[in-house]
Amino acid sequence: MPDLLGLRGVAGEQILAWIRHARAMQEILQRPVAKVPALRGRRIALMFFENSTRTRMSFELAAKSLGADVLNFSASGSSLAKGETILDTAKTISALGADCMVVRDGHSQMPAYLSQHLEEPVINAGDGTNEHPTQALLDLCVLAQLWQGRFEDRLLVIVGDVARSRVARSHLWAARALGHRVRLVGPRQFFEPGLVEAFGCELTSDLDAGLRGADAVMALRVQKERRQQGGPWLSSQLDYFRTYGLTRARLQQHGEAVPLLHPGPVNRAMELAPDLLYDADRSQIQTQVQTGVALRMAVLYWALGGSDEQIVERVHAGT
Repeated sequence: MPDLLGLRGVAGEQILAWIRHARAMQEILQRPVAKVPALRGRRIALMFFENSTRTRMSFELAAKSLGADVLNFSASGSSLAKGETILDTAKTISALGADCMVVRDGHSQMPAYLSQHLEEPVINAGDGTNEHPTQALLDLCVLAQLWQGRFEDRLLVIVGDVARSRVARSHLWAARALGHRVRLVGPRQFFEPGLVEAFGCELTSDLDAGLRGADAVMALRVQKERRQQGGPWLSSQLDYFRTYGLTRARLQQHGEAVPLLHPGPVNRAMELAPDLLYDADRSQIQTQVQTGVALRMAVLYWALGGSDEQIVERVHAGT
């Protein structure tokens, strides 16, 4: 069965299929009883070696909405504290009967490493500064709705800590597959060398110039916990907000209808002005959270062998 380790090398047709299937799963979530037995008898292991709220809870809801059982693992209080390796932990959970492993870890490539040693499909729920494929996919579901399914010639502006952002990296790979443009905006110390050459994206440190022509804007969380591990930093949170913080006035200069996204969690008054967080006319942040459950339902069903035809048939049959 297939793994989802990242969006690097994934065809645009597959990305569009996940988006289409997520739309079908949203129909299930809108029912009075938001559950089908499509994965009844299957066990989904949530192996989170790093803190998470949105990703973890949405994967759990996704699995339960498909009728699966959930094996919840938390690094705190586990045998890792006694010296057990992550691989040995994963092997133990596999022996307990897990059918699929959802892995989040602070080290890049850990899901890929585990996938080489496990028979069960592995889904990357975020690894270090590498990728966060399901977050990018749910963002793309939201953009597909806003852009009427057309990605070509659209411009997504991503503002913030690109160098440490696994979300941004997944979006850059997805843009290569789907044909839309990505413009990165932020201070120079937030960019890695070679981004333009590797992805063909645009890059600027001028926020107002970067916002021009945007069809959607995504702010990224400043990765404070990762920057404590070394690397260039900022003079102050206030300086960052003054230069790169998104405000209602700033966005209105570039179009009343430009939608705003953020993968969360948000550093208030650093990446976004607090009044933008729940702006009903512009903010897509709550929609992103809600869409995450449907998208992860689609990915779990795909990883466990569900075909395109079965997804459609089961949704309409209510089974």
